[in-house]
Amino acid sequence: MSKMRKGFLPLLIAAVMVFAAACGSGSGESNESNGGTTSGAGGSNNANQSTNAPANESNGGQNNGGAESAAQKLSGSIEIDGSSTVYPLTEAAAEEYAAEQPDVRVTVGVSGTGGGFERFCAGEIPIADASRPIKDSEAQACSEAGIAYTELSVAYDGLSVVVSKDNDWVDYLTVEELNKIFAQGSTVKTWADVREGWPAEEIKMFSPGADSGTYDYFNEVILEKAGIRSDGQISFSEDDNTLVQGVAGNKGGIGYFGFAYYEENTDKLKVVPIDGGNGPIEPTLDTIKDGSYSPLSRPLYIYVSNKALEERPEVKDFVRFYIENIGGMAKEVGYVPLPDEKYAEEAAKIKV
Repeated sequence: MSKMRKGFLPLLIAAVMVFAAACGSGSGESNESNGGTTSGAGGSNNANQSTNAPANESNGGQNNGGAESAAQKLSGSIEIDGSSTVYPLTEAAAEEYAAEQPDVRVTVGVSGTGGGFERFCAGEIPIADASRPIKDSEAQACSEAGIAYTELSVAYDGLSVVVSKDNDWVDYLTVEELNKIFAQGSTVKTWADVREGWPAEEIKMFSPGADSGTYDYFNEVILEKAGIRSDGQISFSEDDNTLVQGVAGNKGGIGYFGFAYYEENTDKLKVVPIDGGNGPIEPTLDTIKDGSYSPLSRPLYIYVSNKALEERPEVKDFVRFYIENIGGMAKEVGYVPLPDEKYAEEAAKIKV
C-alpha cells in the first residue's frame, strides 16, 4: 500500500502539472491572441500608434489625411480649348497630371484664342488657353453670361517669323518691312518689292487665322491694327503645323507662329531676326526672357472659371498642378518660364 502511494503520488503531481500547463498555455494563447488582437487592436493600436505616430500626425492622416486622401483621389473630365500656341504647355501639363490623377481626363483643343474665349464665355468649358489678354468684347460676353474668371500667366513666348531653309537672301527684317509685306492693302508681290537687291521670287504668306491670339498680337504690334491682307498670296490656318508645312514647302514662303513650333522644326525652317529699332534680334530663350526680342515677346495665359474653381475639385486641383509645375515643363516644350515669384503670385490667385 505504501508502495502504491509512493507510486501514485508522482503520477498525481505529474497530472496536476500537465493540467496547469494546459491552462497556462490556453491563457497564454488567449493573451497572445489578445496580444494579436491587441496587436491587431494593438497591431491596430501599434499600427495605430505606428500609423498614429504618423497617424496621429496622421489621424489627420486617417481622418484629415484620410479625408484629404480621399479628396485627393479625384475623377471627372476637364475640357480645355483655345490658343494653339499655349496648347503644347497645356498638353504637357495634362499628360503629367494624368500620372497624379489617372481618373481625371483632361482634353485640350486648339480652336484659337478667340474660339476658346467664345466657348469659355458661353459656359461650355472651364478653362481657356490664350496667347493674348481677353478683349473687352469677350469680357463683356462673359459678364453677360455670369461667367466670372481668373486670368493666370503661365509662360513667355517669342512670336517667331520664319522662312524656308531654301531662302538664302533674307538675313533679317525690320518691323516696317513686315508691315509692308502683311498689311491690309499691301501691293508687295515679290521679295524684290520688300528690299532692293532681293530676288523677284514670289512671296507666299502663311498666317494664323482671325480666331488666333497670335494673329491678334501680330496685327497689334506689327500692323498697328490695320489688319492682315487677304488676297491670293496668303493662306490662313488655326493649325500651326499646317503653317510650318506651308512655309517649309515654298522657297518664297514666310510665316509666323509661337517659338515652340519653330524649335520643333529647325530642320525645315529658318528663323528671321527682327529689328524693332535696336538692331536685328533673333528669338531665343534668353532674348525672349530679357525682352530684347521686341516687340514680339509676349506672355501666355490660361483663363479659369471661378465657379469651376469653387465647385469642381478636379478643376481646382489641375490648375494648382499646372501653376506649380509648368515652369519646369516650359523649357522642354520651347517656352520661357516666368520667374518663381510670379508663379507664387499666380498660385495665390487660385486659393479660393
